[in-house]
Amino acid sequence: MNNIELFDADLPHGIRLACRRNRAAATLPRVMLLHGFPEAAFVWDEVMAALAGRAQCVAPNLRGFAGSSAPTEVEAYRAKHLVADVVALIAQRDRTGAPLDLLVAHDWGGAVAWNLAVQRPDLIKQLLIVNSPHPATFLRELRDNPAQQAASAYMNFLCRPDAEALLAANDFARLWPFFQSEGRAAWLTEPVREQYREVWRQGLTGGCNFYRASPLRPPRGADDPIHTLRFPPEFVTVKLPTTVLWGERDIALPVALLDGLEAFVPEMSLRRVADASHWIVHEQPALVVDTIAGLLAG
Repeated sequence: MNNIELFDADLPHGIRLACRRNRAAATLPRVMLLHGFPEAAFVWDEVMAALAGRAQCVAPNLRGFAGSSAPTEVEAYRAKHLVADVVALIAQRDRTGAPLDLLVAHDWGGAVAWNLAVQRPDLIKQLLIVNSPHPATFLRELRDNPAQQAASAYMNFLCRPDAEALLAANDFARLWPFFQSEGRAAWLTEPVREQYREVWRQGLTGGCNFYRASPLRPPRGADDPIHTLRFPPEFVTVKLPTTVLWGERDIALPVALLDGLEAFVPEMSLRRVADASHWIVHEQPALVVDTIAGLLAG
């Protein structure tokens, strides 16, 4: 898109993030958008372009993705490092120390955003989570709910040492079904497929390392560490005004993840979308735009 610019952000701790932004006036509210797997920052282009008159938007490729730094060690993809990247990027984008007006995050980007909102609420005025499970309810469901364990079985596959090679084989044959669990995804046109191919050809190890570094994945047996994992409430309670936008046809993240969420997000507004899936950003970009614009106006 002509009104989307690309730039690299060199962060003080040695990480470079390849970023995208819309062309917008510097006086407008500041919005940052975080992507998931197997995506990249380009998924926000339509949303950012539509917001050009209402917000200045930045969408980074997270570490390990599409031109951003990709450390080889799995440890480098632990939550504390992912959060540090976003903290540094927020500071670099506004050296006055003013907080973001809104942080928007989907899937793995949401995992980063939940942690950031707990640890550095001073950096964000509002949070918008799009189909990304809160760590406390995700832990509960992965540990106790067979339906969630089955829905998340792919996570253990992505931790295999040969996962990226298997995903890349035969024109990424194992990746396309991620988008088509309920039949053909109308938005997945050939130009969009080629955007994904361009991202995936740059490497899949970084994305897989997000899963390898995380303690949250389905248990492999009775002695799996997840059975004894606990999150103290102060480590997972978000005190920021938070909107959760949730496509209810999400196969990987069933709506049971929303049960009890208000205990960990006391200032939460929940918007369920019955006719959307995990890929709501692609399916209903106008709804995402309207949600963001409403939060900024409110």
